[in-house]
Amino acid sequence: MRDFKKSVLALTARIPSGRVTTYKILSHAAGHSGAWRAVANVLAKNKNYKEIPCHRVIKSDGSLGEYNRGVKKKRKLLLEEGVRVGKKKIVELERNLYYFKFNKNK
Repeated sequence: MRDFKKSVLALTARIPSGRVTTYKILSHAAGHSGAWRAVANVLAKNKNYKEIPCHRVIKSDGSLGEYNRGVKKKRKLLLEEGVRVGKKKIVELERNLYYFKFNKNK
């Protein structure tokens, strides 16, 4: 579990400003495709907001999901980064979605 947590945090740190990813995509990238709830639990305990921007992780349907500093703060941070957020969901989700790229030679 410790390796999973490290992986989730390291991957979350790679999400660029102005982009979002989903708990599901993140769990897949961490090597545990069905563990999106575990990803949410890891991020719920994150206190290193600047290096681990967990506000950039959302639900697969484009809704914001939870945030340990409050959903209003999550929405505000995403808007400040240029992500268009409607009342309850990310606008133009596919345009803002970040997928992790891996070097297959490693």
